[in-house]
Amino acid sequence: MPYILISTQIRLECGPTVVGDADSDPELMKALEAMPSKQLGNNFVEYTTVWPPRAVLNKLETLGWKVVGMAGIGQTCAWTLHKTEDWSASA
Repeated sequence: MPYILISTQIRLECGPTVVGDADSDPELMKALEAMPSKQLGNNFVEYTTVWPPRAVLNKLETLGWKVVGMAGIGQTCAWTLHKTEDWSASA
């Protein structure tokens, strides 16, 4: 079942937003204008977009994704979304 997790620091509600990891769908990352980055000290790649979370959530909804969960984790907000249709047909 296709899921995506997006997150942002509470103090950065205007962006950037983390939208994927090294295994994310390249076409979806392109649609979100996300670029891969590796933070100092991390041994993994994550995709970030300059868009604020609200804009990312709006875009993902138009692409067939629906929010199924949201949580505040310390200073981070995270949303889990599930793909409800073939988004490439909507793009």
